Amino acid sequence: MSHKTNYLSVLTLILFFCSLTALAGPVAGTQKAPKEVKPAAMNEKAKTPDEWKKCLTPEQYHVTREKGTERAFTGEYWNNHKEGSYHCVCCGTELFGSETKFDSGTGWPSFYKPADSKHVAEEHDTAHGMQRTEVHCAKCTAHLGHVFPDGPKPTGLRYCINSASLKFQEKRK
Repeated sequence: MSHKTNYLSVLTLILFFCSLTALAGPVAGTQKAPKEVKPAAMNEKAKTPDEWKKCLTPEQYHVTREKGTERAFTGEYWNNHKEGSYHCVCCGTELFGSETKFDSGTGWPSFYKPADSKHVAEEHDTAHGMQRTEVHCAKCTAHLGHVFPDGPKPTGLRYCINSASLKFQEKRK
């Protein structure tokens, strides 16, 4: 199978899952009611766009502050198999542990649950004509990615997260 055929197969799968998500609507049971998110959530000092641009790379800024998405299979952590924890690149809050990471085949780091549910907030997202559930850091509101109802047990959820929104901390041996 050629590289181009592989790429087209992956792209077809991603589009298929996106269309299923659009039909299914938001993830049932992931949140009782949308949480109001404030820029200075949990006493985090709100930064101006210029302040964020000084401490983030252009890609990190685009993903976390402008709700962007990195290209599949290009992020630093999509294929990371080391033990450790994944933290918010903006504020350092622990978001996910390596023990909940799994290979979803999508090209983005995927987890079946957050390290602490209080650290990840959800919001209904209708961008690009789709019905999805966005996830962001509850402390600093950094956009992380989306959560979908097609993950493994025990939760059945797939937190599809941009590597650009994460900082990995390897477990000390």
